[in-house]
Amino acid sequence: MLQGHERSITQIKYNREGDLLFSVAKDTVTNVWYSVNGERLGTYNGHTGAVWCVDWDTKNVLTGSADTAVDCGTVRPLALLETNSAVRTCGFDYSGNIIMFSTDKQMGYQCFLNFFDLRDPQQIEDNQPYQSIPCNDHKITSAAWGPLGEFVIAGHENGEFNQFSAKDGEILKKVKEHTKQINDLQTSVDLTMFISASKDNTAKLFDSATMDHIKTFKTERPVNSAAISPIMDHVVMGGGQEAMEYFDFELEA
Repeated sequence: MLQGHERSITQIKYNREGDLLFSVAKDTVTNVWYSVNGERLGTYNGHTGAVWCVDWDTKNVLTGSADTAVDCGTVRPLALLETNSAVRTCGFDYSGNIIMFSTDKQMGYQCFLNFFDLRDPQQIEDNQPYQSIPCNDHKITSAAWGPLGEFVIAGHENGEFNQFSAKDGEILKKVKEHTKQINDLQTSVDLTMFISASKDNTAKLFDSATMDHIKTFKTERPVNSAAISPIMDHVVMGGGQEAMEYFDFELEA
């Protein structure tokens, strides 16, 4: 049990090597832990609102917050993208060159799924994505890249999943397995599977390409975030208790 936040955890995420675990919460702090022994390595500060999402490539950390900003950097921000509403999801593609993030439907603004190419400094300077997909019905509450960066899997407030093409924004597949809002969605290290966390007190495992449901993990409280270990047959889940729990991947859940 790891305790390092003063408010509810909003997302937890492993790095690709599995030796580090990142956690963010409504207390504005991003923590990084050694996954082997639970020792806290350090914190990333800078946001002034609840931090809803975090992602990591080999060099940089990406965070999105209720303070309407996306922060990309290491110890100091390398890029800061301003938005009109809270940033709910964010993620690097597998190459680390392209980031996606979604904004909330609030304050009179629509929910959008945005794509930026970090190799083009002009996009960052102008704060203009190369593609922006409007979500008119149910806002995106979680999202992750699929294999080879071809599509983004998005979870919505009504418990539905959509596969959005990263090329043209077309919806490729649509499924609904949760009865309440999907709070988080993360992939396995090889991107072949993803796990979702929901307000319906479950985390569910899916095939990334087909969107077929594989397994359900049940808890006694809403699940804010869930992650698949890259190095062990474990999933880790976090919720409103400001702590994280581990489940054996092979055991009955």
